Amino acid sequence: MDTVRTFIVEDNPAIRENLAGTLREVARVDPVGQAETQSEGTRWLAGNLSQWDLAIVDLFLKDGTGFGVLEACRNREPNQKMVVLSNYLTPEMRRRCVQLGADAVFDKATELDDLIDFCLRRRQEQFMASPFRAAH
Repeated sequence: MDTVRTFIVEDNPAIRENLAGTLREVARVDPVGQAETQSEGTRWLAGNLSQWDLAIVDLFLKDGTGFGVLEACRNREPNQKMVVLSNYLTPEMRRRCVQLGADAVFDKATELDDLIDFCLRRRQEQFMASPFRAAH
């Protein structure tokens, strides 16, 4: 597997589509789904544990928050990563995200390149851990 199956929880349709397109092209991730509310995101992520490798979560959603999504997915598999991508990140918000299980926290305005780098590293880690790597 050389793609990172990614689920996006973001309430702004334009941002969601641009993010999915950029990550698909630049970081070679495979967007497998999306949600715009806490309940939709939580339901899909918890109900499809074998279907995703990375979840990208905004903090302020159409209904609910990204904090609730993070908390609901605390018992995910160790290889499943969750990152927060938000416009509103104070040092306290960043700490709270990490306390709730975020593997990384990125600012939409200034840290998009860091998110892309994170996705590329995840792809590389998955490739190196793949039992099929010897066949490549």
